[in-house]
This record gives sequence, C-alpha cells and structure tokens, in this order.
Amino acid sequence: MKLIVSVAAVSAALLLPLAAFAQSSAPLTRAEVRQQVIELENAGYNPSTSDSTAYPENIQAAQNRLDAAKAGGGYGGVADGSVTSGAGRRFYQGDDSQ
Repeated sequence: MKLIVSVAAVSAALLLPLAAFAQSSAPLTRAEVRQQVIELENAGYNPSTSDSTAYPENIQAAQNRLDAAKAGGGYGGVADGSVTSGAGRRFYQGDDSQ
C-alpha cells in the first residue's frame, strides 16, 4: 500500500508541472490586436461610427462574417466526386496466339 501511495505521489509531482505549462497562454501583442481590428474592418465593422446603440450587434455581425469567411476558405477544400464509366482495357495473361 505504501508503494502505491509513493508511486502516485511521484507521478503526480511529475505530471502537474506539465499540465500547468500546457494551460499558460501568452497575451496578444499589439500587432496581433491591430491585425484583428483590420480583419474586422474588412468584414464591415467601422469602429469610428457614432451609432453606439448598435455597438454589440455591429461587431458581432462582423465577427460572424469573418468566422464564416475563415471557415469557408481554408487550406484545401472539399473535393467534388468523380465518376468514370465505360469499358476498360482487358489484359490477358498467357497465350498470345488469339
């Protein structure tokens, strides 16, 4: 029983730092924030409009358009299927006298 507890303690001591390291994320840089604002502006969001009553809806709509554009165009895409019909070549093995 003492062996099981010591093995569990050692494995927990080894695995906890790995889990803590995997959860850390760096804050966004200024360049990344600027890039996000540019992408939102290209999607139709204008942060300088004076209509502050529609603020959440405007930015959410632009974010939805941006997400849809990113989901639609990616690396590659869905390939269309193809069908081939007709008689293929037949290969015979053996006697060539026919």
